[in-house]
Amino acid sequence: MTTIVVHAAPTRWWHSRAVARFMRHHLALVGIAMITLLVLACAIGPYALPYDSLQIDLRARFAPPLSGHHYFGTDPLGRDLAARLLEAGRVSLLVGFSAMLLSTLIGTLVGVTAGYRGGWVGAALMRVVDGFLSYPSIFLVLALAAMLRPSPVMITVIIAVTSWMETARIVEAEVRSLREREFVQAARMVGLSRRHIMVREVLPNAMGPIIVAASLAVARAILLEAYISFLGYGIQPPLPSWGNMLNGAQQYLASAPWLAIIPGAAITIAVTSFNFIGDGLRDALDVRNDHI
Repeated sequence: MTTIVVHAAPTRWWHSRAVARFMRHHLALVGIAMITLLVLACAIGPYALPYDSLQIDLRARFAPPLSGHHYFGTDPLGRDLAARLLEAGRVSLLVGFSAMLLSTLIGTLVGVTAGYRGGWVGAALMRVVDGFLSYPSIFLVLALAAMLRPSPVMITVIIAVTSWMETARIVEAEVRSLREREFVQAARMVGLSRRHIMVREVLPNAMGPIIVAASLAVARAILLEAYISFLGYGIQPPLPSWGNMLNGAQQYLASAPWLAIIPGAAITIAVTSFNFIGDGLRDALDVRNDHI
C-alpha cells in the first residue's frame, strides 16, 4: 500500500493571525497612513516646493499661510515655512528612527544577557538599569547635551544612551520567562552553546515585546529631540528641526501664531501616530489574543 503524505502549505506572514488582528486596529492603520504620508512628504516635498529652506526674502517676512506660493507662510526672515517644516521633518524623523535602533539594540543586548544568564551577571546588569532609571531621563539628556557639541549624530547618541533601560527591562522579563520553556531545555540537552540558544532560540521568541517597545521608542525619541532643541541644547540653526522651529517661534505667539502651530502639529501627528502603531502592534502580537 502506498502512503501519500500531504504537507500543509506554510502560512504566509500576511495571512497570520497577528496581521489580521493588526488590520482590525483602526487607529494603528491611521497611524501607519499618517507616518507614511509624513515620511513621503519630508523625503519628496522639498524638491517639489518653489523655495529652498534657507532662501531669505525680507520683503515676505511674516507672510500668513496660503500667501501665494508660501503654503504655510514665512518666518521672521522671510523663509518659506513649508520648506523648513519638511526639511526639519527629515532631521527629526531621522533622529527618531536612528535613536530607536540604537537604544533597542543596547536594551535588547542587556535584557537578553541578563534574562538568560541570571545569577550575579543578571543581577549586576539589572542594577545598572535601576541606577539609570533612578534619574529622570530628561535631566540626563539635558546634562549630556549641555556638555557635548550638539549635532544630529550626537543628539541621536544622547537620546539612545538615555532611553534603552525600558527596553532592557521588558526583554529581561520576557527572556527570564522563556529560558525554562521546553524548547530551551531541549536545546541545552542537544549541546547547543549558550550564545546559540540566546540568539537563535530565545531572541526570536521575544521579538514581539521588542517590536512594540521599538515603535514606542521612535515617538519618545522625536519628543525628546524636540524638547531639547526647544530649550536650545539640541539641533542648532540654520539646520532646522521641529524643536528649534518652536524655539524660534515662542516670541511671536501673539503676532504670528502659525510659526508655532505648524511645527507643533507636525510633532503631535508624528508622536500620536507612532503611539497608535505601538498600541496596534501590542494587541496584534499578544499571544493571549490568538482565540480572537
